[in-house]
Amino acid sequence: MNRIITDSCCDLTPEMKSEMGVISVPLTMTVGDKEFCDDETLDKAGFLETIKSFKGKSSSAAPSFHLFQEAIESTVDAFVLTLSSKLSASFNNAELGNQKATENGKGALCVFDSKSASAGQTLIAVKIYELIKEGFPKEQIIKTIHNLIDNMKTYIVLENYDTLQKNGRLGKVTGTFIHKLNIKLILGSDGQGEITLFNKCRGMKKTIQQMLTLIDKSERDISTENLVISHCYNPDLAMHLSSLIKERFHFKKVIVVPTGGLSTFYANEKGIVLAF
Repeated sequence: MNRIITDSCCDLTPEMKSEMGVISVPLTMTVGDKEFCDDETLDKAGFLETIKSFKGKSSSAAPSFHLFQEAIESTVDAFVLTLSSKLSASFNNAELGNQKATENGKGALCVFDSKSASAGQTLIAVKIYELIKEGFPKEQIIKTIHNLIDNMKTYIVLENYDTLQKNGRLGKVTGTFIHKLNIKLILGSDGQGEITLFNKCRGMKKTIQQMLTLIDKSERDISTENLVISHCYNPDLAMHLSSLIKERFHFKKVIVVPTGGLSTFYANEKGIVLAF
């Protein structure tokens, strides 16, 4: 039975969606005059090539409230999860969709604002699934997930800043300067759902060490927690980072997944997103 509804910024493999009972509500991406729906029909490799070859401004759009309402009304006792309300209208549309579904007597149990995206949403979705599977009551699930969202860390390292430049989130001169000097920006959620800069490193080796340091500095009991790594066509780096994390820390599980369409759009080729 489907019990979890997410927007498509949540990076899950088809096998995970099937096992966890997840319904994914697609966002759309527009590159020039071409519109792409972030669902199972998306050719991600072709989509990435389109992004790379297009020099103009591109954009993304949240699912309509109608799509969320339809998904909610097709389930019973579902939990809804969206990317950060500071980055997209997805959360607001999900709440409106749930309001409409509730008026029809078919509302969800809770709509969560992840205050994150990509791997962060995956981390939350996996936790919801685990709690449902273990038979926790809805009140305890809601409390636990809100606590996870409030304490979760999300970090992003990109090889390519083109989409951020095209969308005005990073100046063209700054992006070119960073690329030429092989400087890697460690970006991430500020805890409230906005993207902020955590550090700058020269080269990937130093960047990886800094990411490990950030995990260490969290000073949390991670023995019962998962960690998720999403990668955009960069499995070697993702698995290397996973191995280093497993050697140094003791997470319950380290999960590695490829980025979905929207995460691919913003992370670009070789981008990495980490959440715990």
